Amino acid sequence: MRVICAGHVNWDVTLRVDHFPKPDGEGRITDQSQSSGGSASNVAVALAGLEADPVVLGSVGRDDHGTMARRELTATGVETLLVESDQPTAVKYLIVDGNGDVAVLGNDGANEAFCASDLPAETLAEADHLHLTGQDPGTAATLARDAASADVPVSFDPGRRLPFRDYSAVLSHADILFCNDREADHARDRGLFETVSTVVVKHGDCGATAHMDDRTVTNAGYPIEPVDTAGAGDAFAAGYLLADARGTDPEGALAVANACGALAAQSTGAQTALDWESVWDLVDSGQSPETV
Repeated sequence: MRVICAGHVNWDVTLRVDHFPKPDGEGRITDQSQSSGGSASNVAVALAGLEADPVVLGSVGRDDHGTMARRELTATGVETLLVESDQPTAVKYLIVDGNGDVAVLGNDGANEAFCASDLPAETLAEADHLHLTGQDPGTAATLARDAASADVPVSFDPGRRLPFRDYSAVLSHADILFCNDREADHARDRGLFETVSTVVVKHGDCGATAHMDDRTVTNAGYPIEPVDTAGAGDAFAAGYLLADARGTDPEGALAVANACGALAAQSTGAQTALDWESVWDLVDSGQSPETV
């Protein structure tokens, strides 16, 4: 399955701390690591591990971080369409406490320097799916419109910026919307659910729910001890898209997606090298989806 993942490409610095300090307090860094990141990159890496054929459309700076991000993506089997900008590559600092909870500090840098015209029409036409992550609303809307015109299904995971940016034009062309509980409340209040045929709401360690017309399907997830929840939602999206494309029923697609998210939460960093054996081991571990 050839999936184009469009959105932010960052360089991540992950700092593990003993706790999140309060104002005027101090926490202790227990570990530090660096890698490529950004939601578009994270989904693509997860897809590559699950034997898909991902392409990343995004932008980086003409600097060492951009070079390293491109190199790491290529090494995982991800094809890159990365525009080079005079701005520096965006750097995100992921602060992870002992419970696996994550706080993010970052700058935008070059991660929205690309535009829809940087995706060749023939590349889009040959794709099986377009997955959009948080990015400039105008760029995302044009990409979604072009994909719909080419009969390429579109999914969208706007992330934490949904309440602050107008993505209504994107959602008018989207087939699947991914969001967390807070984002879902915002989308529901603005009537955005009505424009998308499938809305998948991620509940963190409480599983996920898929809303499809008059049907709702839930999966409770898997009992794990999280190490780092950064990127878990991106791994979830990768699993759901592949399962759905294979014709898996909604219950099964949620089970696969939750397994991918759980596996990502058990590893350090926002990018996870998934594999089907580990996913199916978790799916077959006894958890069962529930339809309501």
